[in-house]
Amino acid sequence: MRALSPFPPIESYGFLSDCETTALIAPSGNVEWLCLPRLDSPSVFGALLDRGAGGFRLGPSDLRVPAARRYLPGTMVLETSWGTPTGWIVVLDVLLMGPWHHDTERSVTHRRAPTDYDAEHVLLRMVRCVSGEVQITLDCEPMFDYGRMPGRWEYRGPGYHEGSCQADGGGVELRLTTDLRLGFEGGRAIARTLLKDGDTRFCALSWTEHEPPHDLAEAERRLVWTAHHWQHWLARGHFPDHPFRADLERSALTLKGLVFAPTGALAAAATTSLPETPGGERNWDYRYCWIRDSTFALWGLFTLGLDWEADDFRRFITEIANRYVDLQVMYGVGGERDLAEHTLEDLYGYEGARPVRVGNDAYTHRQHDVWGAMLDSVWLHTRHRDRLDERMWPVLVHQVETAVQHWREPDRGIWEVRGEPRHFTSSKVMCWVALDRGARLAELRDDRPLAERWRGIADEIRADVVEHGVDERGVFTQHYDTTALDASVLLVPLVNFLPAHDDRVRATVLAIQDELTVDDLVLRYRTEETDDGVNGREGTFTVCSFWLVSALVEIGETERARRLCAKLLSFAGPLGLYAEEIDAHSGRHLGNFPQALTHLALINAVFRVIHAEEGH
Repeated sequence: MRALSPFPPIESYGFLSDCETTALIAPSGNVEWLCLPRLDSPSVFGALLDRGAGGFRLGPSDLRVPAARRYLPGTMVLETSWGTPTGWIVVLDVLLMGPWHHDTERSVTHRRAPTDYDAEHVLLRMVRCVSGEVQITLDCEPMFDYGRMPGRWEYRGPGYHEGSCQADGGGVELRLTTDLRLGFEGGRAIARTLLKDGDTRFCALSWTEHEPPHDLAEAERRLVWTAHHWQHWLARGHFPDHPFRADLERSALTLKGLVFAPTGALAAAATTSLPETPGGERNWDYRYCWIRDSTFALWGLFTLGLDWEADDFRRFITEIANRYVDLQVMYGVGGERDLAEHTLEDLYGYEGARPVRVGNDAYTHRQHDVWGAMLDSVWLHTRHRDRLDERMWPVLVHQVETAVQHWREPDRGIWEVRGEPRHFTSSKVMCWVALDRGARLAELRDDRPLAERWRGIADEIRADVVEHGVDERGVFTQHYDTTALDASVLLVPLVNFLPAHDDRVRATVLAIQDELTVDDLVLRYRTEETDDGVNGREGTFTVCSFWLVSALVEIGETERARRLCAKLLSFAGPLGLYAEEIDAHSGRHLGNFPQALTHLALINAVFRVIHAEEGH
């Protein structure tokens, strides 16, 4: 039996975003992850990784387990209901959005075209007593720089309703505004009051010069504006009238919440160092933008009709390619190139999983899928010559020619293994994608000689993969020197490397379903067969399970695909969110949370299932 943990299950956290930073809220009502001023900045609340690294709780004084939690429909507003022996309260949590406010000066962070809205840089919490009476407590204890710097509170103004907190050298000043009466005890801001039927109170934590709400009426107005903003944004999407619609909508909102609006970058997840192996060392920082995600992101966003977000992400990738020419695997959400990895020795880690890492040395890895991801994302956007930016063409040519130069060499693969480089099959397939999409784009430009040369090299790559990356059973393998399976070869039919009716495609998909699963859920690979440079096992990779759903649809196994899809959707966290992995036996989520690639794969898989049901 698993010992009772002081850490909530990963999948139980509520996720908030204002498209510049994100917050995770535990069922207890404690804000346990908030990094400021950006989602990849040092944390001010870090109890997610160490119970002493700062938190901000608002809730009943004598309870820690709520009666119910949900998002207000179509929004990123989290509602938590509490039933006590004396009464009921409801808490609403939200990172505020508001109208675009850079009217008299230009933003120093935004590189995308201004919209009608912007982050307010305020975490708003409201509590209302709906019956009886309930004693509530506010307890806000920031710990700056990943828990290494305690804060110091001071009153602002003449009364007890506003305070500010900062640490020496902490960089960010927090401001807490509320209609509760605050008291300060060391680094903690505390308030207690008895709410009676109909009473409502608010507190607002802010971190910029922009004003927070100063009274209840203003707080309610700004909360309603934010809720309507999310509902209006969601209404732009194309969602089918289907039982899976709610799953698609929550995934869309989650992806939007992981977009860093000033640049259009999509962060892989909101967190760092949530373990892939309980108590183990497979702990990575995912608060960055992976180039490979561009393809899957554009698949999902275009499918949902969210063209603005897709275009902003494409422009971010294009900007990166123009700036650096030679692509890395990943970048900071502001386009930063250096993501040097280091460990935070002072932090205990989620349930003792160490090391806790900041930065990600995978940015130095050679991974040959990046050129295909880049070219496929441009091809998805273009399709017609009038949308092909001529200024981008030299950059695209360079990416294709880089794939031509390096496709015969080993790399670290799509999973960024830290063992020896290998001739990974999926990497070769993505090099083929670079040449295939490059040839198509060249044809749009009427450059026949270039298109023919690239098409010839694409054929050469395909022949090499078929010769060396397929075993005696006719199944695609992880790399050229093994018969081990790898879920990344599910991309073979999804990127049209071979037609779905090819016997080798069918054999591969069914082999993965039969041999690389635990209770129907897909592993990336078997760790005992793969030198990935890290100790320990890992859970099933949820993105791979959704890839299997898509691949089953492609080979005509629609009923199998639907059953697996329904099973995967049943494993969602209580708020409809997914971490990176799922322990198939317990249903427990593992890895960073919420994970963009999982939600992207969910969207693509669900749409394939729906279209197959409708006979498309």
